[in-house]
Amino acid sequence: MARPDRSDEARATAPTVPEDVEPRDLDPAARARLRTLRKDNADAVARHLVMAGRLLDDDPEAAYAHAAEAARRAGRVDVVREAAGIAAYRTGRYAEALRELRTARRLGGSDDHVPLMADCERGLGRPERAIALAAEHAGRLAPEVAVELAIVVSGARLDLGQPEAALAALSTPEVRSATGEAADRVAEARATALAACGRHAEAEALLATLPEEPVVVIDLADEDADADDGGTTDASDTAAAQETSGDAVADPTHEEPTP
Repeated sequence: MARPDRSDEARATAPTVPEDVEPRDLDPAARARLRTLRKDNADAVARHLVMAGRLLDDDPEAAYAHAAEAARRAGRVDVVREAAGIAAYRTGRYAEALRELRTARRLGGSDDHVPLMADCERGLGRPERAIALAAEHAGRLAPEVAVELAIVVSGARLDLGQPEAALAALSTPEVRSATGEAADRVAEARATALAACGRHAEAEALLATLPEEPVVVIDLADEDADADDGGTTDASDTAAAQETSGDAVADPTHEEPTP
């Protein structure tokens, strides 16, 4: 009896991409990384990556499905493995996310996701490895990446019951000079560390300086009006994806770690 075609099975379970999603919707820099693929496969991968990006905040599981399909089709492309890693992280699959991000780093050479890798270690209950990873990259990261990593290290120190060390991780000149949204995240992490140190008044005062979350007002009348209106895989890529898929460890039981 003939063996079933695994590629046919994979295509049958692949998430559906809306017809209006075009390959050109993908960021040009990411699109350029797909040039090593056959054109029809590159277009399919691009469309799945577009969907993964669109769904990541509102439906992380659906985003994960699209990113996983892209990785199945293009396992040797760094931006594809990066997308798969981020989606796995957002769905609590920390072991899988760590593997994907390590592979993306090996393929592309970027250290931009070292903070995410360290947070995956926290999610797996290994804060000491998060701290070791940070020490390994000390002085080698772009300033904005170093700030994000410091926030993760602070959280790892709290995981270990070391609140003073958690506060110290956020007290370097580089971290204190953060601006914009990064500065807000640092402030939130510092407030958490201050509270863990028993300095609750300082923590509350720091939180009071942060901008309030915007209030979204929904016009139900407008929504009702809108409702009335009706509103083929490369062999080399498949081999690469299969080569690494056996190591995948899904860990959906963890919640996303916070400092």
